[in-house]
Amino acid sequence: MTVSLNTELTGSRPAGSGLPAIGDWTTFDELRAAQDERIAPALHHARNSPFYEKRLESGQTLSAVGLTGKSDLRDSYPFGMLAVPRERLATYHESSGSTGNPTPAYFTEAEWTDLADRFVRKTVPIGPEDTMLVRIPYGLVLAGHMAHWAAMRSGATVVPGDCRSLAVPYSRVVRLLHDLEVTLTWSTPSESLLWVAAAKAAGYPAGSFPALRALYVAGEPISSARRRRIEEIWGALVIEEYGCTEVGPLASDCPYGRMHFWADRVLPEIYDPQTGDITAEGTGQLVITPLYREAMPLLRYNLEDLVDLRYEDCPCDWKLPTVRVLGRLGQGYTVGGKRLGQIQVEELVYRLPASWGVLFWRARAEQDRLVVEIEVPGPDGGDAAALLAASVKEELGVRCAVSAVPEGTLVPSALLAEQLDAMKPRKLFGPDEDWGQAIVRG
Repeated sequence: MTVSLNTELTGSRPAGSGLPAIGDWTTFDELRAAQDERIAPALHHARNSPFYEKRLESGQTLSAVGLTGKSDLRDSYPFGMLAVPRERLATYHESSGSTGNPTPAYFTEAEWTDLADRFVRKTVPIGPEDTMLVRIPYGLVLAGHMAHWAAMRSGATVVPGDCRSLAVPYSRVVRLLHDLEVTLTWSTPSESLLWVAAAKAAGYPAGSFPALRALYVAGEPISSARRRRIEEIWGALVIEEYGCTEVGPLASDCPYGRMHFWADRVLPEIYDPQTGDITAEGTGQLVITPLYREAMPLLRYNLEDLVDLRYEDCPCDWKLPTVRVLGRLGQGYTVGGKRLGQIQVEELVYRLPASWGVLFWRARAEQDRLVVEIEVPGPDGGDAAALLAASVKEELGVRCAVSAVPEGTLVPSALLAEQLDAMKPRKLFGPDEDWGQAIVRG
């Protein structure tokens, strides 16, 4: 897939917002100077919250501030991080999957301008001619509401296809995609492959969705091979976004396929848990300080995501650092003495020839080998299994046993028409886990 190399992003600064736009500086030194100007106001405002009032000393600089962790947010539930009067709040959210006290997040109406503005920084922009399917949870999480508001503000027609709603099973999703001539979607990468299976189950032939021009994806790591496969199947660009409920969008792709961090709005730093050092760039855990946060200021908030962040030139000429998301702390399994993550296995699965039709897979990391099943709809199962086993052995250096299973085994076709609360295939399992639970419901 190709994209126009026009680096002017629509909606990069709402009129009268006072927020910076991508083109407001021409060097990284100018960007750093703009960041420095915002740090003192951010520190001053943070002292309005009960949490930072106790933690910060007068005149303290950011370099002397300790890390803020998710446990701090949970311990401060619900409003210990609040830095504005309650009547100024516009929305309240919580991160999904929290244990114990939830991780809260809240925003003022003014902050919603910043959230929407960062979301529409896309190389395939949103406009009045677009119809966008939002297939991300709404509920208490931020992502669905944020995309909904950002698309409406850009003039688009929004289809609220909440992926955790009983009212929108997969059969309905593909009907909406087809009948409404949806041009943009917002989902996880896994969702877009489930739509492929659902469209096939519903009898839609290839090429039935010509209006679709881009799939915005987030919420899980995606390998370059899976991105290419999704683009080939749908005939549309995949635009990846990286963010979190606590802060919103943090990064997205440029026209040259590199992800840039929105460092004009959120200051990124890199934390080395082995040494305790915090640096401006490098590889380690991502630490962020939002520069325009009102309701819930965060100072050196450790997301615990492993990233590689670099202030380096890119052909797009955006003077914003590039970021590669390497995974979440603690993910992966050891096989034959080597550490494996899902993204490594996924890359090899989706390098298999597209003509073999492999969409779904699962793997179990045993002590001395990786066991994989791939769903192969045609007669090429044996060849696909042999090629994948050889690729894993050669490129990852571990023994691998691969089996090809018939279409509908890993993602049963009947489930695609059921009134499910949620369905998300899981791929990589530990040696003692039941991989029969590959379809997560609820």
